[in-house]
Amino acid sequence: MTLFSDTELFTTGSSGKIVYDLPDCELILIDNFFSKEESDRFYERILRKTKWREYEMEMFDKIVTAPRMISWYEDKDNPGADQKGPDWTYDLLTIRGRVEKETELDFNSLLLNLYRDGNDSVAWHSDKEHNTGPNPVIASVTFGETRMFRLRHKFRKDIDQVEIPLHHGSFLLMAGTTNSFWQHQVPKTARDVLPRINLTFRRTNRNL
Repeated sequence: MTLFSDTELFTTGSSGKIVYDLPDCELILIDNFFSKEESDRFYERILRKTKWREYEMEMFDKIVTAPRMISWYEDKDNPGADQKGPDWTYDLLTIRGRVEKETELDFNSLLLNLYRDGNDSVAWHSDKEHNTGPNPVIASVTFGETRMFRLRHKFRKDIDQVEIPLHHGSFLLMAGTTNSFWQHQVPKTARDVLPRINLTFRRTNRNL
């Protein structure tokens, strides 16, 4: 892992909100959603204190180890929730509260992804719908190294891919029909990069 002093190397984006004008999509980016000082603190604590784990996934009819690490949190009163799962930490609740205030929505689950270096990635996909419904709201917060977030329309080849650098302390909201019409990825990079932590807040319901 990295030392706390290394967070001085992380890039923060320009302040302000960007609402993307894209078809079949509701996408909002807020750089510096968390200040540099807040982002440094959250990064160091979450990186060191989270019980990260590897997990297996299906790819091309094979079971492979995903090229990243994860951790899952959810409210214990969620239907089917693992009562032995980890409790929300103070930091995660603080971040969740800020996200909920911005979006005016309630989130009951959180998937954390740890991209350890440039070899860690996530392939083109849309989020699974089995417990979030077909058009989930995904509120994404990034701490650590800047990585490129790419989107492509599933059906319209006339629309160019979209590239969004997600910086230290940034917030990205995907809503509306984005998940139905678009795929997204975080590609590998040959650059020598430090770890990146991505928090994706969700509204899950296993009774769907």
